[in-house]
Amino acid sequence: MRDYAEQALHNEQALSMAAIPLNGPGIEQFINADQLMSPGSIMKLVTTYAALEILGPTHRWDTDFLTDGDMVGDTLKGNLYVRFGGDPKLTIERLWSTLRELRGMGITSIDGELVLDGSYFRADEGFPSFEDNGDDPHRPFLVEPSAYLTNLNLLHFQVRADERGTQAWTTPNLPDVVIDNRVTATAEGPCPSRRRFEWDPIFHDDHRVTVRVTGELPKGCRTTRYMSLLPHEQYSASLIRSVLAETGVTVSGGNATGATPEDARLVLKTTSPDLVTMVRDINKWSSNVMARQMLLTIGAENRKDDENDDRVAGIRVIYDWLEDKGINTAGMVIDNGAGLSRHGRFTARQGAELLQHAWNSPFAADLMASMPIIAMDGTMARRLRNTGMDGSGRIKTGYLENVRSIAGFTRDEHNTTWAVVGMVNNDPAWNGQAVLDRVLYSLHFKPPTGTAISRAPSSPSKTTSIQ
Repeated sequence: MRDYAEQALHNEQALSMAAIPLNGPGIEQFINADQLMSPGSIMKLVTTYAALEILGPTHRWDTDFLTDGDMVGDTLKGNLYVRFGGDPKLTIERLWSTLRELRGMGITSIDGELVLDGSYFRADEGFPSFEDNGDDPHRPFLVEPSAYLTNLNLLHFQVRADERGTQAWTTPNLPDVVIDNRVTATAEGPCPSRRRFEWDPIFHDDHRVTVRVTGELPKGCRTTRYMSLLPHEQYSASLIRSVLAETGVTVSGGNATGATPEDARLVLKTTSPDLVTMVRDINKWSSNVMARQMLLTIGAENRKDDENDDRVAGIRVIYDWLEDKGINTAGMVIDNGAGLSRHGRFTARQGAELLQHAWNSPFAADLMASMPIIAMDGTMARRLRNTGMDGSGRIKTGYLENVRSIAGFTRDEHNTTWAVVGMVNNDPAWNGQAVLDRVLYSLHFKPPTGTAISRAPSSPSKTTSIQ
């Protein structure tokens, strides 16, 4: 494995790997295992496993709708306050099912302002910036966390061609965003790649956005794009107003942000699915913003009196939790909890030790169920297909410029489960995925049972070092 990696990457330091048998025969394997590496999205396993044990698998997030006024006839005379609770996935569907209850109560108008309360999180120091090399700051994976987060702060744009020409629309349909549809319909034919279309947002002084889309689309085809274009507060206020309007409720006043009065009365509440469900969404599809919300929640729920930044508090709590387990955190940098960072660091040995503890955790099944299944779903759906390994492991993947990574649990042909962590840091790292897939393939079909590979000092164990 070591020789293959060196030949593929042209750098003997580019691969860091640790593999430890958990429930059967096998010899621990280490390559550069104590070298600090940029992990990419496998950092999410640190955050989600910590959340399962620190917050608990049944933790839920509440979003409350309150008022300082009274209901008179079909009118709520007073402000409607939305007290956010840091929900990582407050979707448009949940907002609709909750807010429609106002109409069920006989309310058709709100004579007051819509006030958003985002005081649940503290982020005095802001968030570390991430310089993406894709030249598109509106991509979904770049959405930042916020107490005001709703619907992942995303707009889903669609254009479809038929005999009438082309029609364009967004979900949700917000008045702050307008589509300038310049896509032309052509004769029926193969549907083109989404890369064939240009989506150009134009930002106006009144805080509205026009999105100009150009291209050619055969009849019967459609193209789509997800974008994040509005600040959290503006997006959420616009979304809530839009949902209220769809249910037949109007708001006469403007939008505002501020604290909910202590004497405000609860009108509606929506409660999120449990933390296990959120962890599954984070790890299966590598949701950066949800992972970052999770880190902030760990901080908010365990904040000390003198702490004013929930990201920093969350990192402190996780470091304490790791050290209580006996995991050496020297050199580890969690940064934002999602791995969307040029600064995040840990070693393959640290990652493998974490997985060993996870294997013995009361919540092991919850963490494992959240991870992509080899050759079947999530970010592993198209990897290691036609190799005979379908379903043989649950592996979280990571991908950044010059970074490829894997971490999780995989079984060999003797049904021994291995904790495995592999990271490639190389310029370029485009072939790092093939190297890491070879690690998984070799562990499955040629599990090491006699000699350990080590390029770093190892913990006391039954290993033999090969230099």
